[in-house]
Amino acid sequence: MLKRFIAYYKPHRLMFAADMLAALLISVIGMVYPMVTNRMLNDLIPNKMYSGIIIAGIIVLVLYVIRLQLRYFVQYYGHIIGTKMQGQMRRDLFNHLEKLPYTFFDNHETGSILTRITSDLFEVAELAHHGPENLFISIIMIVGSFIYLCYIDVYLTLIIFACVPIMVLVSVVMRKKMREAFTERRKSTATINAATESSITGIRVTKAFTNADKEMEKFEIGNQQFIEASRKSYDAMGKFFASTSFVTDVFNVILLIAGGLFLYSGRINFGDYSTFIVSVNLFISPVNTLIGFVEQYQNGTTGFRRFLEIMDEEPEKDSPTAEPLTDVRGDIEFKNVSFRYNDEREILDNISLNVKKGEIFALVGPSGGGKTTICHLIPSFYKIQEGEILIDGKNINDITLESLRKNIGIVQQDVFLFNGTIRDNILYGRLDATDEEVYEAAKRANIHDYVMSLEKGYDTEIGERGVRLSGGQKQRLSIARVFLKNPAILILDEATSALDNTTEILIQQALDELCKGRTTIVVAHRLSTIKRAKEIAVISEGHIIEQGTHEELMNLGGTYKNLYSLQFREDDAI
Repeated sequence: MLKRFIAYYKPHRLMFAADMLAALLISVIGMVYPMVTNRMLNDLIPNKMYSGIIIAGIIVLVLYVIRLQLRYFVQYYGHIIGTKMQGQMRRDLFNHLEKLPYTFFDNHETGSILTRITSDLFEVAELAHHGPENLFISIIMIVGSFIYLCYIDVYLTLIIFACVPIMVLVSVVMRKKMREAFTERRKSTATINAATESSITGIRVTKAFTNADKEMEKFEIGNQQFIEASRKSYDAMGKFFASTSFVTDVFNVILLIAGGLFLYSGRINFGDYSTFIVSVNLFISPVNTLIGFVEQYQNGTTGFRRFLEIMDEEPEKDSPTAEPLTDVRGDIEFKNVSFRYNDEREILDNISLNVKKGEIFALVGPSGGGKTTICHLIPSFYKIQEGEILIDGKNINDITLESLRKNIGIVQQDVFLFNGTIRDNILYGRLDATDEEVYEAAKRANIHDYVMSLEKGYDTEIGERGVRLSGGQKQRLSIARVFLKNPAILILDEATSALDNTTEILIQQALDELCKGRTTIVVAHRLSTIKRAKEIAVISEGHIIEQGTHEELMNLGGTYKNLYSLQFREDDAI
């Protein structure tokens, strides 16, 4: 872990070296004051050297002015280094997230991921800046003060430094409890973020069902977990600091007794004793800094460890033999495909189907039967356990993911639009498209006239997830996006099931236009929308139980006919 952390310093090594040099000079200047104090008490003052006293004071003042500049340099540029490292880690993390498979996002809440990108990496940045600086300055100060204190009196110095092993022992014992407690607090913070993100995203549903109290109850569970985790972490921290502070207090007691006895016995004079009292702070101060560093180190390493947990997740990869998919016809074939999520039951069991270029192939059947899963497997969002899926006769595992997905367009019931303008969301289909191509895609999706009726037209902001648009308008924008992408293969997953009849007619017209010349997989509950499909497969509990044209399935008198008859009987009743 340390090697991977240090790697983020490499682009800033020159600035980091300058920062450490400045920290070294700060430490050296800090040791001047007790030296001057010793000179004054033992030489300048007893000999009444007035000019020497003034010159010594001026020298110290000049050095302190230099230290002022050095401290600014360390604070400013040190934080800049930490911020740039944080930015690089965040960039790496986001880039890695974009490459992770669907399964990762199935198992991790958005709020938890956001915590790792924000607050966790902030703690890492603080460690990146203050950690080396505090560690370096403290070591220099401890070594320098030890040498200088030995110069004053070796035995008194050794007595004082005998307390160091005690402090180290206390730190080691308390550190483990602090690490466990702070890790738990990180997890509880992620839980709160996840609950908050979920509640805010679903605020309209909450208000519609007047369930604010229930959301508050769910939030409070995570909140109480955070409070309890914080209590434990602060308990561990309190014990740590109380114990180590007690050891430093013992320093002063030992110095008081031993120094007094040495002074009484005539081993040292009053000037040396006074200098020793001043100088021992050069030792105690960096020791306290190191104690504080333990907490900072704990926060930073915990955050970096959580960062690495995601970075070590296996990303989606093309197989070594994968080649780009070119000149796509659109033939799709499933050969004995079986699939399950993690260790759950089989979602698909030995599925085989064949869709020819330009055909419309429909999937129908009860919810949870595996229809949407089939749609997710074609663009290789999930990896199958058995069998193979072929596009134009090529196994999708031997096709680069980017080229595969570039040739597949998906229109779903749950449309996701990005916060931005109408133009931005249509352009998502092909980022290099011209305005004329955007307008043409919108026209073919039956949304252009509506957009032009708006004051800002295509530059109209649609709000988070398209909140300012109706369901039909969102759907038509998503269709325009696919028109612009112009894929050879089209997947329509319940694309009209959540719309009213009037809107559905408009959407269906756009979809009919979109399907022309493309191989199309249609998932639909409304069976009236798929009668013109070349072939229909009835999926139930992961199996194809019936397959054929609409007329063939109706004549068969099985599940499809029952579903069709039931649906139209319900429509007549309505």
